[in-house]
Amino acid sequence: MVKHVRSCVRLTNIVFYAHHGVLKEEHTVGAKYEVDAELFFDFTNAAKNDDITKTVDYGAVYRKIREVLTLKKYFLIETVAYKIAHDLLNDFSVLDEVNIKVRKRNPPVDGICDYAEADYSTTRS
Repeated sequence: MVKHVRSCVRLTNIVFYAHHGVLKEEHTVGAKYEVDAELFFDFTNAAKNDDITKTVDYGAVYRKIREVLTLKKYFLIETVAYKIAHDLLNDFSVLDEVNIKVRKRNPPVDGICDYAEADYSTTRS
């Protein structure tokens, strides 16, 4: 009997200061961004054998997210979430699916708002 396995590793509330936004001032001043990454893949073999080579390298995932968030300026957090998701799928062949949430703290919305969030999921084709 074949079991369908769905397992996930999450990196939660990764925080960076970056310079994204529609307004020119946002590219100059910057803001605090938070990222949650859900990485879906079957880690049964890694778990059974306690084998790090059969899972995803959390440090490498963190570095990829940092690279997307800090090396280039984007207008939209939607673009940031999309770029992170697709870069992770491209860079980590073990991944089947990713879900990325990007939060921008205190967005400029002419009122009180904790954060704006873009949530993007995609699977390997």
